[in-house]
Amino acid sequence: MRTQLAVTICTLGLGVWNWTPAALAHHAFAAEFDANTPVNFKGTITKIEWVNPHTWLHIEVKQPDGTAVHWAIEAGTPNVLFRRGFTKETLKPGTEVVVDGYQAKDGSHRANGRDLTLPDGRQLFLGSSGTGAPYELTPESR
Repeated sequence: MRTQLAVTICTLGLGVWNWTPAALAHHAFAAEFDANTPVNFKGTITKIEWVNPHTWLHIEVKQPDGTAVHWAIEAGTPNVLFRRGFTKETLKPGTEVVVDGYQAKDGSHRANGRDLTLPDGRQLFLGSSGTGAPYELTPESR
């Protein structure tokens, strides 16, 4: 009986230990991004990471002086984006897109994406539901 109890406790402990990093990695919008610092830019996708808990789009944005700034855009989970119409064919490196979102509080070139506009004019919602990210607040409404 004691052996069975010890095995059960160890199994539960390992399960919690394996789950904890994923839970800690997920965050609320307000913990990392600033709803008062909207971003809007046109750029070219250089890389896409279809990983949980968030998909990441890496975008190169050309500046007026010809230099390039690299942005990392956090989006919803791969499953959520697929259900909204995104596919690995929709978002390929080299695709020029327009992104609306909210910059990271630390001022880095990271943002939480809200909308993505494709070259054909289709607009897709990038955000995760239930994160606390503003939906109605857009750069144009400021």
